[in-house]
Amino acid sequence: MGEVYEVTIWARGVTQDMEGRHLSLLIANSADKDGKFVQAWDDYADLPDRVQVPLRKYARISDEDLEMRYDYENDHPNMSVIMDDTIVKGINVLRGMPKGGVLVVNTKRSPEEILKFIPNKDLLDAIVCVDANSIAGAVDLDFMGSEGGVETVSVGAGISAPIVGAAAKATDRLTLESLVAVAANKDGVKKGYETAQVKSL
Repeated sequence: MGEVYEVTIWARGVTQDMEGRHLSLLIANSADKDGKFVQAWDDYADLPDRVQVPLRKYARISDEDLEMRYDYENDHPNMSVIMDDTIVKGINVLRGMPKGGVLVVNTKRSPEEILKFIPNKDLLDAIVCVDANSIAGAVDLDFMGSEGGVETVSVGAGISAPIVGAAAKATDRLTLESLVAVAANKDGVKKGYETAQVKSL
């Protein structure tokens, strides 16, 4: 098995469950479009989720077939994505990350402000901040997908679009062209890419 690029997504339970799932799907679907082998899934240990409780979603990208079908957590994430900036306080969002990782945060704050809450920031090669809430605006919440039903909101219609656009600015594992192609909110992906603040460390 070749090198595997692991992405761990942290979101708030119930209110961001759908957006977190959409973000992992955008990452996997765009990388699949680029000819990569991919996986995307929820963390079963976090389910059933509860309101505002941190929960995780995951994605993996590789140039070769993924043989980690029964590993349900990313032990060594190369990228951590935080969908609510309050999660960085008191939680080790870089757990298991090898040196040279990337942190992407949905926030109005600057990278310097967020770094004050990251005690193990020496693991990071870059931090990316994007105000995805302002870019996406109000989007309907749909809880049907987490109950096994069919969602009425298209994948990548909400804050997941600008967040994944920002993530593409800090890694060559995601291409803006493919992300735009698979997201419902194509302008949101582009605005996330254009407005993201990237700080190299």
